[in-house]
Amino acid sequence: MVDAVYDPAAAGDAEAITAKLATQVPEILAFHTATMFSCVLLVIFAAGLHRQLLARTRPDSLVPGVAVAGLGLVAVAQLIGAGLTTEFAFALTEDAGLVVPESATFFNHWIGTIPWLWGGAGLTGLALFRAARTGAYASWLGWTSLVLGGLTALFMVSPLQYMAGMTGPVWLVVVSLGLLRTAGED
Repeated sequence: MVDAVYDPAAAGDAEAITAKLATQVPEILAFHTATMFSCVLLVIFAAGLHRQLLARTRPDSLVPGVAVAGLGLVAVAQLIGAGLTTEFAFALTEDAGLVVPESATFFNHWIGTIPWLWGGAGLTGLALFRAARTGAYASWLGWTSLVLGGLTALFMVSPLQYMAGMTGPVWLVVVSLGLLRTAGED
């Protein structure tokens, strides 16, 4: 939604990008709020998954640590990715002339990439696959985690790392719903 830097009409023109960003302040604030809310929920989900994995895997298993670390990486990327939003949003609201156009251009690239670094969720997905292989979870949850988590992890190590922002959230939603659905079966 905050796409000034990707607008062909403003391409290469930092001042035009800044002017368009000044019209997108509501979208910047919505992005900030949604990203930070997601960050908080990821930390809570990761802590719960970690506790559950500790109970379902061997005491010396690396699976719980890898799973929580993977989602921790995503939460940190979201925290840092949305970290500049308020500074730019409030400056653009007050007076777009307060913002150095080249900085605004960088900012728009920043929020278009950093918060979408969901590659760490791929590590969590692969850890969940390993846990399912040992009987800790249903096999469908393991295979889903292998496919979506594996794809997310592949994006993480590729030059298209921000594409993990497409597959990682899908993995998270599917796994979250699956874990909620099976919670009463324990």
